[in-house]
Amino acid sequence: MKMKNWKSKSRKIGNHVNENENKQESVSKNSANPFTRDFNSNIKEVRKEIGHNSDVHFREFIIGRTGIQACIVFVEGLSDKDLIDKHILSSLMADFSAEYQLKQPYGKGSFSNELIKNQVLSISDVEEVQSVKDLASKFLTGSTALLIDGLSHTFILGTSKVKTRTIEEPVSEALVRGPRVGFTESLSDNTSLLRGNGEIENLSLVKFQVGKRSKKDLVVSYINGIVDSELVQEVEKRIKKIDVDNVPESGYVEQLIEDNYLSPFPQVQNTERPDRVVAALMEGRVAILLDGTPFALIAPVTFSMMLQSPEDYYERWIPGTFLRVLRYIAVVLSLFTPALYIAFISFHPGLIPTKLAISIIGSRSGVPYPALIEALFMELSIEILREAGLRLPKPIGPAMGIVGGLIIGEAAVQAGIVSPILVIVVALTAISSFSIPQYSLGITLRILRFVAMLCAAILGLYGVILFFLFMMSHLVKLKSFGVPYMSPAVPYRLSEWKDLMVRMPLMMMKRRPKMMHTKDPLRKG
Repeated sequence: MKMKNWKSKSRKIGNHVNENENKQESVSKNSANPFTRDFNSNIKEVRKEIGHNSDVHFREFIIGRTGIQACIVFVEGLSDKDLIDKHILSSLMADFSAEYQLKQPYGKGSFSNELIKNQVLSISDVEEVQSVKDLASKFLTGSTALLIDGLSHTFILGTSKVKTRTIEEPVSEALVRGPRVGFTESLSDNTSLLRGNGEIENLSLVKFQVGKRSKKDLVVSYINGIVDSELVQEVEKRIKKIDVDNVPESGYVEQLIEDNYLSPFPQVQNTERPDRVVAALMEGRVAILLDGTPFALIAPVTFSMMLQSPEDYYERWIPGTFLRVLRYIAVVLSLFTPALYIAFISFHPGLIPTKLAISIIGSRSGVPYPALIEALFMELSIEILREAGLRLPKPIGPAMGIVGGLIIGEAAVQAGIVSPILVIVVALTAISSFSIPQYSLGITLRILRFVAMLCAAILGLYGVILFFLFMMSHLVKLKSFGVPYMSPAVPYRLSEWKDLMVRMPLMMMKRRPKMMHTKDPLRKG
């Protein structure tokens, strides 16, 4: 009886939902201003909807010698005028008169869709829309709208001409050895770069639209036969839930689809390099490309991926391993060096070798501030200099950063505000942070460095240890699209440590990561 009642209630609810959906559909249809066969009425509605824009042009004309009125609507700067003149206006005004007028007389209402699309217009991309609202959403991206007297719909013709920069070397991910190709702001260029990175079997590019008021194309890329279907469904589900007016950059998408927005660690990797994206796809991951930005997103991601560079695989395994180990050491130095300095100076001077301790005490004899204030002053100065170097014009930025750092450090030592040993510590920390290949992870470590310094100032070395334990417990619990962030270290998979801190020879890495649950676990090449 309970099951029957539940089923009957669910049917009632389903019927009620269907009725609401039908009502909403009917309201939307009525409010969409559908086209009619009256040409003047259609033109009036289109002008009312978009005619107030100064860059929208209406070009009315007569089709051949038929006397039938027509009009094209396009946006200046986004549409290709040469393409419009040669393949639309010329086809309808001159070529149509010469080829078709002698065969049979044409009058109002005698045109058909097949005639226009298959015999008259020499345009590859032709689409039909039924309402003014659909027309406005389509042609504002650079397409041309064609209205013909007697037809109750409008043709949208692909004539977009968007100016983009040429394909250049990635700025944020420079390599000594590797392809000198990076993504651009054009989505079509980026998808062609993926297609052109070898004949990739079963490469799928699924298009979505994001943004409510300013719609942008977004492509989800993966390789069928490798990727886990549940991962693809989860990525598409999160993308469909994006509900914002505008998505200007892929950073918006990253923030709206990540698992834990309160975590300081990035859970989606961004990259400008097509080769990095292809390598991730081969491991069973998913890539997200957004129109208008050169940064693609890769999901899911692990902490070890953030410290890897494509150059690790282009070089032989011994140099690749050496460079990767150096990066792990740089992460430790970048995160803990100032905190350890504060802890040893303030709480544990007995742990420092005697001669070094005497030297440090002598250098700090004239410093009036405690170690925390001293370290915060220098670290904040370096961070401000780094940010200023990024924002200044390129010819000035690097010089200002180097000269500013030298002047501030030397002046601070001469004034007795900081000790010379701290200048060395801060310089080592800054250099170590520059060696992290992923910029977003570098920002996270820079923020956590100040937290570690505060913990060291309160509890000394015990505070640093507690900070490390809390950070590691957070990383162990953190997930990216269901994949543990610290995998393959946690959960422990020794077989996958071949590509963790050590990069083993390529012939030994025959399997894809188990954490990805790929359909094909073996690498084919």
